[in-house]
Parts: sequence; C-alpha cells; structure tokens
Amino acid sequence: MSDHDVELNNLLQVAQEVDTAFDDIPIIDMTNATSQDLGLRLALAQEIKDACMRVGFFYVKNHGIPAALPEKAIQDALPFFALPEEEKMKYNLHATPNFKGYNALLSENTDPAGRGDLNEGYNLGWEVLEEHDGLSHDTEGPMGGKNVWPEGGEDMKAFRRSALIYYHAAVTRPAAIMRILHYPPQSGPVDDRIIGIGAHTDYEVFTILWQQDDIPALQVLNSAGKWIHALPIPGTLVVNLGDQLARWTNDVFKSTVHRAINRSGVRRYSIPLFFGTDYDVVIEALPSCISPTHPAKYEPVTAGDYVKSRLDATYMASKPSLS
Repeated sequence: MSDHDVELNNLLQVAQEVDTAFDDIPIIDMTNATSQDLGLRLALAQEIKDACMRVGFFYVKNHGIPAALPEKAIQDALPFFALPEEEKMKYNLHATPNFKGYNALLSENTDPAGRGDLNEGYNLGWEVLEEHDGLSHDTEGPMGGKNVWPEGGEDMKAFRRSALIYYHAAVTRPAAIMRILHYPPQSGPVDDRIIGIGAHTDYEVFTILWQQDDIPALQVLNSAGKWIHALPIPGTLVVNLGDQLARWTNDVFKSTVHRAINRSGVRRYSIPLFFGTDYDVVIEALPSCISPTHPAKYEPVTAGDYVKSRLDATYMASKPSLS
C-alpha cells in the first residue's frame, strides 16, 4: 500500500470516528494566519480542520475585518427596509435571472417542511465599487449578471456603497452572494413551521456571518439531533461550511444544518456572505476523499447550476405564476 493510500485511509477513518455530537461551537483565533512561524500556521490549520470535520461551524476572532464596516452596512440599509412594501417590491429578486434584489417576508422557504421564512433581505453579488477598480461586475453562467439597486437620493447611494465596502473587505472576487437580512421579532404561539429562517444547509463553499450583538437567533443542529445556540460574540464572525465543500470532500467536512429564530422581542439584522467557487467549476469528490469503502456520494455538478437549483427551490412558492 502506498503512502498516499495509507494517508487516505487514515483521513477517512478519522472522519468516520470523529464525534459530531458537539455541545458548543469553537472559537478560533486567526492571529497566526499570517505568522512567519510555519509551526504556528500548521497548528491553526489543524484547529480549523478539526472544526470542519467535527462541527462545520466555528467563530473567528482577530480576523482583520473592522467591526464598523458591517455595522455601517446595516445602518445604511435601514432606510430601504423602512420603505413601503410596494416600493421595495419594485426590486423583487424574481424580476432578475440571478436572484439579486429584494426578497419579501415569507417569500423564501428554506425548509421544505416549513411555511415560509420570517425575514426580508437584500441580495447582491460581485460589483466594482468604483469604475477604476478594473474588474467587471458581470460574472458568467446561470448566476451571472449585474446587481439591482434601489433608486433614490443620497440614502440609497449610501446603502449601495456601504454594502459593497463590506463585501470587498470580506472577499475579493465574484461567485459570492451577500445578503443583508432583517428578522422582525417573532411573538405569539411557537410555530416551528414559520421561523426566521428554516432548517437548511448553505449552498456554497463557506459562509461568513456577521451577527448583531446581544440578539440571539442562530441555532446549529448536532448529530444527536440537539439544537446548539450560536450566540453572538462581539468581535467575532461565524464561519460555516456549505454544500460545495461537503461535496468536494465527500462529507469529510460537514455542511451542518442550522436555522434562525428571533424571539428577542426586537428587530434583528445579520449579514451572511456566501463564498462559492467560480460558477463554471465542476464540483465532484476529490480523489483524496473517496475509497472502495467510502465511494463518492454525489453526482458531479457545476457550481452555478447547483446554487441556482437550490435557490429555485427556496423561492419556488413565491415565484409569480406565468398563467
């Protein structure tokens, strides 16, 4: 047996034996990500690898993104969310082929067993902030195309600019979708079929989530069927793996089910940024993650087709009828 085969068997064995009935979500300090000490970088990589195999979620601190940027993006989005519903619906994402623009309350349904998600949001992709940035804001494939922005005065211009400034601080290339989400407070009898966002996995490689301080909502499902609270921790971002990475690693890395329920009594805002691979890339299990006893679980699919198929299903119920 070759060294590669031994390493492969060890990896798959560890993946099968790792305890995924976690009770908390690890906090990882990213300070050593750029250290000149290779040993420190390797130790950090091992910490991240463990979280990816055991939980599929982790917090990062000392990540280098100023907290003021997502906070400003939320602040400048408030005038848009305060508009009358008929005005916001002028930018309905169903008017675009690439799911950019506004989604209304209950227009998405991430959990097939649910009756709609109690959030509204604004959805955007890659776009140059200034014309001299030198990169086109169009991307190819089924998720390609331009963003949609609300018309109006200086407040709407500030909305676009602040959203894109944070986007550029977090990622530097296309194939990432960012959402600015508003969760109204949920009151009355508990109804698990209508919550902030239903139980689901994310569609891309990984998600970077900014959560509003002191307003809990995010819950993560462990392998024992227990919902674990991912409470906001000031100064951190939440990172979770998505389906593209799980498919690449043949589920060695976990794309973990999660949901959000806002019963805080106040409005909650969050910004998830879904980082995916280029939309024309074929997602199929890596050779290092398959074996005769651990065959590939998923059929190959291009990244753009996969994301679009999941979004089609998510927004199917609210899509206007052509009849």
